[in-house]
Amino acid sequence: MTEAISDDGAVYARRDVRHNVVALAADFGLFLVGLSFVSQSTILPAFAAHLGASNVAIGAIPALMTLGWNLPSLFAAGYTESLARKLPFVLRYTVWERVPLLVLAAVAFFVARPAPAVALILLLSMLLLMTSAGGLLMPAWMDIVGRTVPTTLRGRFFAISNLLGGAGGLLGSVLTAWILARMPVSEGYAVCFLVSALFMGLSYVALSLVREPPAAYDGVAPPPLGVYLRRVGRVLKSDHNLAWFLLARGLNFVGTMATGFFTVHALRSFEAPDWAVGVFTTALLAGQMAGNVVLGVLADRVGHLVPLNIGLGALLLANLVALVAPTLEIFLLVFLLQGVQIAAISVSALNVLLEFAPGPAARPTYVGLGTTLLTPVAFGAPLAAGLMADALGFRVVFATAAVAALMALVLLLGRVQEPRRRPSQIS
Repeated sequence: MTEAISDDGAVYARRDVRHNVVALAADFGLFLVGLSFVSQSTILPAFAAHLGASNVAIGAIPALMTLGWNLPSLFAAGYTESLARKLPFVLRYTVWERVPLLVLAAVAFFVARPAPAVALILLLSMLLLMTSAGGLLMPAWMDIVGRTVPTTLRGRFFAISNLLGGAGGLLGSVLTAWILARMPVSEGYAVCFLVSALFMGLSYVALSLVREPPAAYDGVAPPPLGVYLRRVGRVLKSDHNLAWFLLARGLNFVGTMATGFFTVHALRSFEAPDWAVGVFTTALLAGQMAGNVVLGVLADRVGHLVPLNIGLGALLLANLVALVAPTLEIFLLVFLLQGVQIAAISVSALNVLLEFAPGPAARPTYVGLGTTLLTPVAFGAPLAAGLMADALGFRVVFATAAVAALMALVLLLGRVQEPRRRPSQIS
């Protein structure tokens, strides 16, 4: 039986590969369409600004969302590894990624106008709840992907899923611009949150259709947290290639510290109308779609480090353009380049962790390491950016982010070896 389901379950799951790829792609793609209506780069900062949020509060949006996506993963990984089947666990708790959107719609409809400060607190709280549920489930969901999608198809799987999500999101951005141009501001954002919840619900239906292959091992009792974390520490000390990669990813997070302020800077510096947020989202999604078309194929052919390098180059250019753009039309390039960087992360940042892992059973741990350990810098960088923006202005934030992106690119090119060609060195 082990042979039948080894190497990502390829032999066992071959008859179900097409079904599972379609179901998972629909799940992920619809989820991304939903996220496009609550984009942390455009929609959410603009809504927070409408509520009168300070730069620090606006910077807290990506900080809290990053905290939620990243922090719980490693602490859930040990339990995840003990589950022979991950899908029931995911389906049980992923509803908490979706319910907060309905709460946000109610907040925008009924709270934003009479009590904007309360609405801002609820906004940040719901975003933290939504993303924390996602972070808790990330190792399990990625393990399902690892056992249902073959290694040399995963890059295109994520690329196509992102492409479908981007295409839907592109249409959604046009709808967003139309809604915000024709409805009162608070009600317009409420409709965006409702549409997001609709697509999130459809993604849940698609996920429930996945035929999960059994793991190559029976479910066992999870180790005590202290024992598990000591084992994780030994992995990190012995796998130097992973350690260099995580350092580069940490610098990458610092390089993205300015992304939450691109929209606010454009609205304030160029006196753009509120409906321009939809245009910004269109440029962002166009960059994601173009990036996914190219980077998914590259990832399957040469590994995932090349797309990540390209994404860092795009991030560096985005910060530099934000520094010098003289007009709103040129500033749109910032969102286009940011879209390419998001595509690179979506295609390869988690996928490469599956390949760093020495075997299928260790995948949840490696996914947890690649997310939880980076939480302090991922959480702190946007908050620092908000303080920096208040004290020194947006351009200092853009310059600092550009330097960090350059350092990450140099480190990734110079120190990290493609794990597909060099197995992880675990003692």
